[in-house]
Amino acid sequence: MSEWWSYSLRDLLLFSPQTYYRQFELHNTEWWPLPLLTLGLGVALLFLLQRGGVRTRRPALMALVFCWVWVAWAFHWQRYAAINPAGGYFALAFAIEALLLLWLIAPGPQPEFVPKLHRRAGMGLFLYALLLHPLIGLAQGRSLAQAEVFGMAPDPTALATLGALLFVRARAFWLLAPISLLWCLISGATLWAMKAPDFFVMPLIALLAIVIATASTTTVQSCIDLHR
Repeated sequence: MSEWWSYSLRDLLLFSPQTYYRQFELHNTEWWPLPLLTLGLGVALLFLLQRGGVRTRRPALMALVFCWVWVAWAFHWQRYAAINPAGGYFALAFAIEALLLLWLIAPGPQPEFVPKLHRRAGMGLFLYALLLHPLIGLAQGRSLAQAEVFGMAPDPTALATLGALLFVRARAFWLLAPISLLWCLISGATLWAMKAPDFFVMPLIALLAIVIATASTTTVQSCIDLHR
């Protein structure tokens, strides 16, 4: 028997790429036309975030909480856990993230100052997750039924959340983003193990979000110091 350290991540993969992508197809088909509704929900969420203000942002963030709960139960727990023993743990992590996001909705201090450049970066990331990320599969020859849609699949939901956090709260990013960032790494590792050509997309976007958030936090602190 080979020693455990002689195995690579690809040796530990318990499912084929076909089986993995089939989960999204079955998920979308079972709940159709919900993918269209969650996509519309994402558009509405984006509109509410752009309007600004507590009254408009709270419904938007509540919709985001719903998406994390839904992906936790309907995808990770009900479907992904059937092919990946870690699916139950992923469901728990997504449920925890939903609870953390409730912190942004609860009554509290007014939204903090976020530089315009970083708000634009957050919106850009949100738009990518909503409109472009689902098309990656089409570019690789997968069917539209296997598209990973915001509010239905974990990858675009995590990416959109990073964008929303950059837009709404610069300093709260470090409290609320770790699960989304960790999922980007897990997703990238899974795709790498499957030899998917887009394995680098999620980790790269996570790195960009960290760089933007770091610069944003520094800028916000500088503004606070100037007004003291």
